[in-house]
Amino acid sequence: MKILITGVAGFIGFHTAKESLLRGDDVVGVDNVNDYYDISLKEARLKELNLIEKASPACFTFIRGNIANKDVIEACFDKEPKRVINLAAQAGVRKSLEDPDSYIESNIVGFVNILEACRHHKVDHLTYASTSSVYGLNSRLPFSEKEISDHPIQLYAATKRANELLAHSYSYLFNLPTTGLRFFTVYGPWGRPDMALFLFTKSVIEGKPIKVFNHGNHSRDFTYIDDIVKGILLASDKPSKANPNWDGAKPDPSTSSCPYRVMNIGNGNRVSLENYISAIEDELGMKAKRKYLPLQPGDVPDSLADLEMLKDETGYNPEVHYKEGISKFIQWYKSYYKA
Repeated sequence: MKILITGVAGFIGFHTAKESLLRGDDVVGVDNVNDYYDISLKEARLKELNLIEKASPACFTFIRGNIANKDVIEACFDKEPKRVINLAAQAGVRKSLEDPDSYIESNIVGFVNILEACRHHKVDHLTYASTSSVYGLNSRLPFSEKEISDHPIQLYAATKRANELLAHSYSYLFNLPTTGLRFFTVYGPWGRPDMALFLFTKSVIEGKPIKVFNHGNHSRDFTYIDDIVKGILLASDKPSKANPNWDGAKPDPSTSSCPYRVMNIGNGNRVSLENYISAIEDELGMKAKRKYLPLQPGDVPDSLADLEMLKDETGYNPEVHYKEGISKFIQWYKSYYKA
C-alpha cells in the first residue's frame, strides 16, 4: 500500500508515517516545514523517518511544499498513492485570532486541493483530521457525532467543520470515500511545543510559573499519540461506505447516503487539569508554580469523546492511561533536550 500523508513533519503526521513505514506501507510525505514552532524539531522528525526507512523494507519519499500550491499537490499525486491521510493544517487557537489568513490558506484552500486531487486520481479513501473543537458551544458530555456541531467558537474549529462539509460534497458528487476524525487533545513524545504538556514540563523544569487557565477548572479527554495513530490507521484501512439506513427526514450528521462519515477519536476518559498537572509534578519530582488565569477566548471548559462509533466501525480501543502517557513524554523530553 502506498499512502500519502500530508503534514508529515508535524506531530501527528510524523507518528502516523512512522507506524505506516514500520508496518510496511510506502509513504509519500509532504510538509512545508513552516515556522509556526521550532523548525529544528520538525527537521528532527524527518530525520527520524529517514532512519526508520533505512531499517524498513518500505519506502519514504518526502516532498517539501505547501498543500495550498496545486503544483505541490500534483507532485504528490504523481506518486500514485492509493490512500490519503490529510494531517496538514494550521493548528492552534491563539494564532487564529491574530493570523486568520494562514488558516484559510492551509485548512480551506489546501484541503480543497486535496479533495480535487483525490477525485481526479480516484483515490480509494481520504482520511482527514478534524477536531473536537467543532463541538464549540455544545455542552452535553460526552460529545457525540450524532449531534449537530454548528456553533464553533474560534476560526480554527470553523475551518475544520468546513472540511467536514466540503468532504461530504465530494463524497456525494464523486463517490469519494471520506472519513473525518475529530481529535481530542493529543499528547505524547515529539509533541508540539505550544501544547499544555510541553509548556508545563518545560516551565516546571526551568522553575518558571505555569499558566493555568479557567482557574484550573478545565477537564480534557487527553489522548496519547499511539492510540491516535492506531485509530487513524484502523479508519484508513476501512474506507467509509454509504449508510443504507440514512434518512433525510431525520439526518444523522455522522454518516450519509454517500460514502462519508465523521468520528470522534479520543481516550474516552475525562481528566481534570489539576490532576494532569499533578501527574507531571509526580513524574518530574518537582512542584509547579501555578499562575491562575481566566478562561481564554475560544477555549471550552470541558471535553469528552463518545467513542461508540469508532469502536463499532474499526474495533478501536485506546489503551494508554494519562499518567503512563505523561511519563513517556517526559522521558522523551529529558532525552531530546538533555534536560
